Amino acid sequence: MGAGQVYSNVVAFFIMLTAAAVLHAHGVTDIRTSAQAAQALQPLAGRFASALFAAGIVGTGLLAVPVLAGSGAYAVAEAFGVSAGLGRKPGEARLFYLIIAGATALGTVLSFSPVDPVRLLFWSAVLNGVISVPLMVAIMRIAAHPGLMGPFAVRGALRRMGWLATAAMALPVLAMLL
Repeated sequence: MGAGQVYSNVVAFFIMLTAAAVLHAHGVTDIRTSAQAAQALQPLAGRFASALFAAGIVGTGLLAVPVLAGSGAYAVAEAFGVSAGLGRKPGEARLFYLIIAGATALGTVLSFSPVDPVRLLFWSAVLNGVISVPLMVAIMRIAAHPGLMGPFAVRGALRRMGWLATAAMALPVLAMLL
């Protein structure tokens, strides 16, 4: 892990810690809207808290949308074995650019729909956690299989840590479902 990753994770941790402390001090313990999340900025930004929060959301979106749409397009193109890449012309990588346009359009439609974005983020995180368990099991089975991985198969402590991480993901999912 590089210094930039460590720095960004430390900053993200303290942003979450500060937001939680500010919101909890004002009795906000169940954030359901973006307006409630913006309240965390009031001690710093005062009456400009909502505008600052909106600017942050727009800036984050401008950074995230191309990355998410592009990574999804690369994954779909590779799964179907078709040409992909931002260096290619749209005529050469039709499906790739279609996925980027479709993902961007879907995001735009969702932003104007009555769907609660905070709730959508919550449930997408839950779904991600549930789906991660069988994926981790499959990855561990493949990674530990000497016939598939040859001399690169995971063994010993690394194998145990992988299964421990898989179990750590599975336990909350099982607790949620039971």
